[in-house]
Amino acid sequence: MTSVADDPTAEVTDLLVHLIRNACVNDGTMASGHESRSVDVLAQYLGATGLDMERYAPAPGRESLVARIEGSDPTAPTLLLMGHTDVVPVNPDGWTHDPFGGELVDGEVWGRGAVDMLNLTASMAVAFRRLATSGFRPRGTLVYLAVADEEALGTWGAEHLVAHERDAVGADYVITESGGFQIPTAAGPRLPLVVGEKGSYWCTITVPGTPGHASQPYRTDNALVTAAEVVRRLAEYRPETVIHETWRRFVEGVFPGVPELVDADALGPLCETLPIGIARQAHACTHATFAPTIIHGGTKTNVIPDEVTIEVDIRTLPGQRGADIERMLGDALGELRAVVEITSGDDNESTASPTDTPLWDSLARASSTLVEGSALVPFLMVGATDARFFRRAGSVAYGFGLFSRRLTFEDYGSMFHGNDERVDVESLALSTRLWELVAHDVLA
Repeated sequence: MTSVADDPTAEVTDLLVHLIRNACVNDGTMASGHESRSVDVLAQYLGATGLDMERYAPAPGRESLVARIEGSDPTAPTLLLMGHTDVVPVNPDGWTHDPFGGELVDGEVWGRGAVDMLNLTASMAVAFRRLATSGFRPRGTLVYLAVADEEALGTWGAEHLVAHERDAVGADYVITESGGFQIPTAAGPRLPLVVGEKGSYWCTITVPGTPGHASQPYRTDNALVTAAEVVRRLAEYRPETVIHETWRRFVEGVFPGVPELVDADALGPLCETLPIGIARQAHACTHATFAPTIIHGGTKTNVIPDEVTIEVDIRTLPGQRGADIERMLGDALGELRAVVEITSGDDNESTASPTDTPLWDSLARASSTLVEGSALVPFLMVGATDARFFRRAGSVAYGFGLFSRRLTFEDYGSMFHGNDERVDVESLALSTRLWELVAHDVLA
């Protein structure tokens, strides 16, 4: 594999700062995001290379950028490096530094999106430009995609592109977020590579009641009181523990001395004693999860509410379907299941890619070159990424990057959608070098 000697740290740091300061905040509405701001920056950054670039905007401001280095052999594989440009909303009151300041403090870039995932979006762009300016002429095609709307449902980004612009983004191999943080073990650093992700079964629970004057609450049919009991039961529900193959391989690679992590009976009690970040990951990786997140109800302080709606974020494990979740909801709610109405959205099933692929092998070689003694371990993403659209279209899609030891597993997990999000510049350089090595290895 070919290595690039000059240091990309300053270049990727500067680009990341610009992307953070663009504040492409996606609140889930069509009018948010404004990803065209970052597409402008990236198009200007990549434009000097003379690369082929196209911009796609299925809705005003919701723009994605595709750049290509065409391969010489149409039978060779295509590799797509995909990073999103939107970020989630933020409450600045919980931050030490301005979440959209892009400040460099003690070797770390602070800001919303620094970890999720503007660091990779920037490093992929820098690697892409460095490859182009170095005269990289591969057999296979290299595609860079800066995509909109990942932080909502992908409607104005990856979902649209895969459905309507397949020629522009179709690829044999796709790399996006997230993984590659170093977990120290006795055998050397282990690097989680996301091979799949949980599915989703978001739903709305409508709780009926009977209106009345709130000055006489005794024996009223108060929908809010019933809704409170629904929320309590969902919060206390404990679904069955499922030890699937991806989790088993992850534990064998990282925690071989903790057999309780792959024991369905012992895992639940163990999670009560683990550090909170690891406990949440272990639990979410092995259970369907039910999280009530939004509640609406009532019209006036002195009126007993006759209807309350509860929105529930449900994430499903590999192999679980809507019928399984309906059964679990019945178990959780008991007799209240007959009282409430449940309206579900799409049954987005879990997706996964195999590990016995040339891309896995290439990522293993490249990462071990950059992080001595390291090895990959498969991991399940408990949230959702745009990789799911590409897996369903037939691509092998992984989540990966490469981070320094400064970014711990605990910090990595807590900063996703959290306060004080930041990434160190060593990690930015490592990821940039990783993409260059993999492009040479897979496509040359």
